[in-house]
Amino acid sequence: MDSIPPMPLSTATPTPDATRPPQAGDPAARKARFWDRIARKYAADPIADMAGYEVTLRRVQGLLTMEQNVLEIGCGTGSTALRLAPFTGRLLATDVSSEMITIAREKLAAKPVPQLVFAVADADALVARPGEHDAVLAFNLLHLVSDLDQTLALAVQALRPGGLLISKTACISEMNPLIPWLAIPLMRAIGKAPHVLCLDAETLQAAMVRQGLEIEAVERHGTRGKDIRVFIVARKPG
Repeated sequence: MDSIPPMPLSTATPTPDATRPPQAGDPAARKARFWDRIARKYAADPIADMAGYEVTLRRVQGLLTMEQNVLEIGCGTGSTALRLAPFTGRLLATDVSSEMITIAREKLAAKPVPQLVFAVADADALVARPGEHDAVLAFNLLHLVSDLDQTLALAVQALRPGGLLISKTACISEMNPLIPWLAIPLMRAIGKAPHVLCLDAETLQAAMVRQGLEIEAVERHGTRGKDIRVFIVARKPG
């Protein structure tokens, strides 16, 4: 979601890379600016399919244990991390946007969860020490990264042998072709949409297999119309 034992909660701290906001010259800076700008609106928007979201949460909870050291990449404003952290030994939740993390920390202050730590970090960069985590979580993220193979390789590196990558990803290429090939480029041109990878479920699975992961489950949890968000559980061999 570790050949390296989880650090005690009282002394566990994020790695230095995970606490440094993107600097002006970093490739992550442009992504951070976009998400910083919309963070408060993003936090206020309701979840479109709450029933499907709850299905995903229950599914993930069943894959976690209180002994696990877990990393979430692209945690946004922390709503999912707050729900899942009580089912872990420790959860480090990261996002490239410092404003998203500020909101997440506000939520955590209002409702403390001892196992949970939020930090600023880019999913396209090194966040964790090799083999540090039992599970890596990536929800609504993998279609937004700059380099899918690099992000997956870093997630695999962070996992202990036998650890799980648990993801839920919008497969944009499964939508009406006018959306990925016309609407999204137009919205990006006027600053209303981020960089998006036009993936389908098969392409995403193939990328995971390229990085040495073994696919254990491919599911759709949506309860309202066509569900383009594919839920995948993949294991690092060992």
